[in-house]
Amino acid sequence: MKLIIAIIQPDRLEAVKQALTEVEVFRMTVFDCQGYGQQMGQLGTHRPHDLAAAFLRKVQLQIAVNEPFVEPTIAAIARSARSAGRGRQGDGKIFVLPLDDCIRIRTGERGEEAI
Repeated sequence: MKLIIAIIQPDRLEAVKQALTEVEVFRMTVFDCQGYGQQMGQLGTHRPHDLAAAFLRKVQLQIAVNEPFVEPTIAAIARSARSAGRGRQGDGKIFVLPLDDCIRIRTGERGEEAI
């Protein structure tokens, strides 16, 4: 089992949801978040040597998947979150973490069955 965390542009959320549906991934949690990466947000000069990085609005997806769904999920997110053409700086990141366990509260199921 893996936990896939994707940070994407807010305007790409619907395209990502559609792409995930096409690979039969239907469960996710979505958070509004702010941050900046390599582009350092929107740089502004307040004094000659004073640069401040602004946080940019992003969307974070958290998706727990069983092993057979890991690569299809990653491919669907990468394809649908990328800006037109070859992509742009700020399109986002995908993180893949091991998921030790999952428990469905309602039934007490654990592991792959709970996802």
